[in-house]
Amino acid sequence: MPIIDVQLVVPDAEGVPPGLAQAVADALGQLFASPPGHTWVRASALPAANYAENGSRLAQDSLPVFVTLLLAAPPQGEDRATQAARITTAVALAVGRDSSTVHIEYAAPGKGRVAFGGMLAE
Repeated sequence: MPIIDVQLVVPDAEGVPPGLAQAVADALGQLFASPPGHTWVRASALPAANYAENGSRLAQDSLPVFVTLLLAAPPQGEDRATQAARITTAVALAVGRDSSTVHIEYAAPGKGRVAFGGMLAE
C-alpha cells in the first residue's frame, strides 16, 4: 500500500526528469517487497524560486528532495530509523542527488483511513 510523494526542488526552468517516478517506484517497491502495482509514487517539481530556508541561500547542488510516505502501519522506533535511512539512500540514487538533501516525512498510518477503489485499507 505504500503511497509516496516525491517533491524535488528544481532550478526554475526544470521539471521532474522523465522516468523519475518509475525509478523511485521500482526502488521503493523492492525495498518494501511490494508485489507489482502496489507501491505508488507521485513526483512533482517545486521551482527553486518558490522555496527558501531561513538565513541562507541554497546552492544548485544542494536543492532538497521532500518525500512523504503513507504506509498502512509505519514502523516505530529503531525500525523506523532503519527504514528511513534505506529510503533516503534509494531515493537519492533514483533522483541523482546526495542523500543529505533527501528529507522524509511519515504521514499518519493509513490503516482504517485510506480506501482503494472504495475498499478501506485494514
